[in-house]
Amino acid sequence: MQLKLLPLAAAARPGVLALLALLALLGSAATAHAQVAPAAAPTLPAIVPPANRPSSLGWQTCQAMKGDPAAQLTCFQQWADAQTPANMPAPSLTTAPANPQTGQPATPVLLLPSLNTEAPDGKPIGCKNTKYSELSRFWELQRGTDCDTFALRGYRPISLAVVTSDSVNMQPSSPSAGHTALTSQPYMRTENKIQLSVRTKVAKGLLKNGDNDDDDHDSVWFGYTQQSYWQLFNGAISRPFRTTDHEPEALYIYPHQIPLAGGWNYRLSGVGVVHQSNGQSLPLSRSWNRVYLMGAAEKTLGQDSGLILQGRIWDRMKESSGNDDNPGIENYVGRAEVTGSWQINKANTVGVTLRHSLRKEARGSARFDWMMAPASSPNYTGLRYHVQLFSGYGDSLVDYNRKRNVLSIGLSLVDW
Repeated sequence: MQLKLLPLAAAARPGVLALLALLALLGSAATAHAQVAPAAAPTLPAIVPPANRPSSLGWQTCQAMKGDPAAQLTCFQQWADAQTPANMPAPSLTTAPANPQTGQPATPVLLLPSLNTEAPDGKPIGCKNTKYSELSRFWELQRGTDCDTFALRGYRPISLAVVTSDSVNMQPSSPSAGHTALTSQPYMRTENKIQLSVRTKVAKGLLKNGDNDDDDHDSVWFGYTQQSYWQLFNGAISRPFRTTDHEPEALYIYPHQIPLAGGWNYRLSGVGVVHQSNGQSLPLSRSWNRVYLMGAAEKTLGQDSGLILQGRIWDRMKESSGNDDNPGIENYVGRAEVTGSWQINKANTVGVTLRHSLRKEARGSARFDWMMAPASSPNYTGLRYHVQLFSGYGDSLVDYNRKRNVLSIGLSLVDW
């Protein structure tokens, strides 16, 4: 809650003077009315906005009462009281001291309380309103969690980590016919990993919407994720970026509120298309396109604790053999994934992601994540210590057909 200083002298502008004149006119009319009809004015009923409409439209009821200025003024007062939180301090008068240097005399000052309608990081409160579930806030599934279109939000964690692995591919090659491997490079097994990931909502309320805060809203999103492995500690070869993967995607989210057994609630279905590539030429070139279906459910365990289960299954878009730089990538990276997340409390979250090829020769990967908020960091910043353990195929595109075990420790920014 903040207080705004409004000097009375500075307030005397044409618009303010017109408002004061209008209030004086209404007051005079009310007095004249009382003198002509000394009987007590009837008590007005509490103003009730039309059903399923925002409460902010209640002023229109008062606007229609032009035939009775006193009743209209009372109506506006009742409406204004309904919009004011019970704990808001009343306006008050104080005096700003004189300034001898400028000759400014002591000036009366009106202290006006202002509503804090934004979260501490400047986003509309809907993005952070803990009245709603984590999935609802993340995907803005309800009107009360809407942060409007084209606002930049986090997607996957934005991370900076130190990585060590059991092996590193010093001579990447493509299994495409007619291509040979590059000269072996003296890469180190310890390197840095950098991940950037953002998204924005480009459309909302296409098939499902409503006026109440709890009404579900569908949405269309665009996201972009970039992951790089940087040989920061390898001065012998000028500390190069060993590989960088780019992953733009577009997806449509349709919200649900379907109760399931065991206290679970099915919250959303989605469909998306994603392109992933490393922007290199052969034999390092890797790229593929997928379409996927997804769904997610959640279960509330407590005020600051809950479970989320999300699944995705995808199909690779066909490419001709002459353009396919990574044939059979879906047999290694997988064709489906399941992610489970447990928010233990405000400070700790653990998650597991499993990918599978859905074939007799089972391949894929397993990833474990533990995120812990620093004790000195406010909750709304989203800063986390991040420990990740990966085992399997597809940690990076250039190594899609090479199994690796990777441990990374660093910092991540989530839910911003």
